Amino acid sequence: MELFKENQETLEKLGASITTREIKQQPTLWQEAFDHYNDQRQRIEQFIASIIAAEKGKKIRVIFTGAGTSAYVGDSITPYLNHKGNKEHFIFESIPTTTIVSNPYDYLQTEEPIILVSFARSGNSPESVATVKLAKQLVKNLYQLTITCAKEGQLALEAAGDNRNLLLLMPEKSNDLGFAMTGSFTCMLLSALLIFDTSSEDEKELFVQTAIQMGEEVITRESEIEELLAGSIDRIAYLGSGSLAGLTREAQLKVLELTAGKTATIFDSSVGFRHGPKSFVNEKTLVIVFVANDPYTRKYDLDIAEEIKADTIAAAIVTVDTEAVANFSGRRFTYSKGTALPEAYLVLPYILLAQTIAIHSALNVDNTPDTPSATGTVNRVVKGVKIYEYQD
Repeated sequence: MELFKENQETLEKLGASITTREIKQQPTLWQEAFDHYNDQRQRIEQFIASIIAAEKGKKIRVIFTGAGTSAYVGDSITPYLNHKGNKEHFIFESIPTTTIVSNPYDYLQTEEPIILVSFARSGNSPESVATVKLAKQLVKNLYQLTITCAKEGQLALEAAGDNRNLLLLMPEKSNDLGFAMTGSFTCMLLSALLIFDTSSEDEKELFVQTAIQMGEEVITRESEIEELLAGSIDRIAYLGSGSLAGLTREAQLKVLELTAGKTATIFDSSVGFRHGPKSFVNEKTLVIVFVANDPYTRKYDLDIAEEIKADTIAAAIVTVDTEAVANFSGRRFTYSKGTALPEAYLVLPYILLAQTIAIHSALNVDNTPDTPSATGTVNRVVKGVKIYEYQD
């Protein structure tokens, strides 16, 4: 069934109308996020420049943080930015709020200037709110970028009137109503990339337009993606390198969330998978390798794909890639564009494919993607977190 072509009534009966719409609309949202960045660019650049000037040559830690999917935004962009960001002034790190709240003394040093970049769909996750409070308590020279989808969320409200905290609201429709974060993830990721990437503005525009076209291609090729799940698959492994290794975490989480754990998942780097996690693969496993465009990195991605193919154990091994001199000898989902797109921008069309796999996986196990947790033990905005007062 091609969900992106189905009528509203059918999707509602499947419990998939919200999630289907929110996956499908992402290429349009990426254009909105890019336009919003351009509208705000002077304000953003002045804010960043003022921090650099205030710190007088000191290296500034840029900590990308968030909980769950929001944390994986940082995981997906940090490798690229440590290569293509402003290395003269910044050190880029990805540290989840869920890590910081329990061990603030390991990550927040008083004398080190920090730009805390908070990613949040709702802005109400207890750990995200607590992380900001801890950073204010512990860090002498703290600056903040709050990138969120909800103007009424606590993080957005706290940023108001704070000249050391730049609030960037994402496109309104990126504030996902479905259980799983989709457009919120990609819009926040794209916005952070545009802010910290040192590529020219013309290059950024080309990257965004290419990603949009690749995303639209996913929508039109949904039937091919659905075919990847044919057979008795009950396990999915995602592999990749660099920024695409960060992406594997979000890709596997979408399957885990939307199937409510009925489909087992694993993620790893292409090179790391051999060191034990490869034991996950059996005759009911779909292995998906996100292949990098960088020729050097690509060799490692293709090596693990060829190795798993030669093992003849997995139900299917597929590479998600663009056309290059070196390609996988087996089954491929190859985009018609994007051969020169940097890996962090490849995350956008690659995750749209993974989200499509996740929603079809949910329907294959008779789950409802819009409300996947039948027990109610997992919530859209996390509940039950007890935050303790920290005394330094």
